[in-house]
Amino acid sequence: MVQKAKILLVDDRPENLLALEAILSALDQTLVRASSGEEALKALLTDDFAVILLDVQMPGMDGFETAAHIKRRERTRDIPIIFLTAINHGPHHTFRGYAAGAVDYISKPFDPWVLRAKVSVFVELYMKNCQLREQASLLRLQLEGGDKSAGGEAKESAGLLAELSARLAAVEEQAEALTKQLNDESTDAAAVATAAHLERKLTGLRRALDALEPGTGSTPSVSSQN
Repeated sequence: MVQKAKILLVDDRPENLLALEAILSALDQTLVRASSGEEALKALLTDDFAVILLDVQMPGMDGFETAAHIKRRERTRDIPIIFLTAINHGPHHTFRGYAAGAVDYISKPFDPWVLRAKVSVFVELYMKNCQLREQASLLRLQLEGGDKSAGGEAKESAGLLAELSARLAAVEEQAEALTKQLNDESTDAAAVATAAHLERKLTGLRRALDALEPGTGSTPSVSSQN
């Protein structure tokens, strides 16, 4: 059963949160509300999110300040942030949004279809990264098991290695298709860069699996971090 991704919606106006939920409900993911920057930071302490939709104009801690806190935390600094604002102060205001770490900056009123399409890209990238971490975790377990039973379960280890290779191949195929789609559609540079990062991680994991093949005589090092 595939776990749903979580999307954090941050806005101090309940009607805006309701509108965002209506737009994004078609993605069939878990939508989490936060009515302030402080509430958003609290939610980020315990849950992992695929993307954050963050209102700029909020009383107290505004969107820029909230984003700065998010980017300072190691746990949350890589989560994509899409800024939403009803006020357009020109290019300097937009630049401030990107400088704060946003991957996109959208002015209200926005096209619901465009917003949903942008969010869906980051959700898909998040899901691919989750699959990659799962494969890395399984590989690490296989390596640890191999160290403990070096001479007794070669056949079982070979079977597990084949299963891992097949699972990785499926993720590689999906990632390649996603990257091609992003390049063909000239999507945001941030999304393309994230997809490229995912493919590099997949390449590293493939090399680690190849190094486990009989006769290689090497023990690879695998990282499961983003």
